[in-house]
Amino acid sequence: MYYIVETEKTFEQAAADLGAAVTRLGFGILHVHDLGATLRSKGIAFAEECRVLEVCNPAQAAKVLSIDMRLNMALPCRISVYTEKGRTRLGLIKPAQMLTALSQDAALLEVAREVEEKTMQMIDAAR
Repeated sequence: MYYIVETEKTFEQAAADLGAAVTRLGFGILHVHDLGATLRSKGIAFAEECRVLEVCNPAQAAKVLSIDMRLNMALPCRISVYTEKGRTRLGLIKPAQMLTALSQDAALLEVAREVEEKTMQMIDAAR
């Protein structure tokens, strides 16, 4: 269900490279959640780094919503860059597995697989 890769890059370099890969592969970044900074700003001792990029391809999102409007709750796609025990990782929950668990429409699987292929390419490009 997860696609996670490890990289030798620093957290900041992996995050920058992921952002570039997202736009190069035809998606946009809607928002970046810096979970590590948010937790630390609330006084929580959190040593790891974690940024979650909300990414979207409007045409693909429209297809998903036209198939099953309830899936708005699963959009946009989220790709994470994070550290764990000194290692930098990039990952996502695979869209095809997640969306098909939420809807049984066969047309959805095709769209979800296309999105999954692109989002995994983003991670591999940033690796």
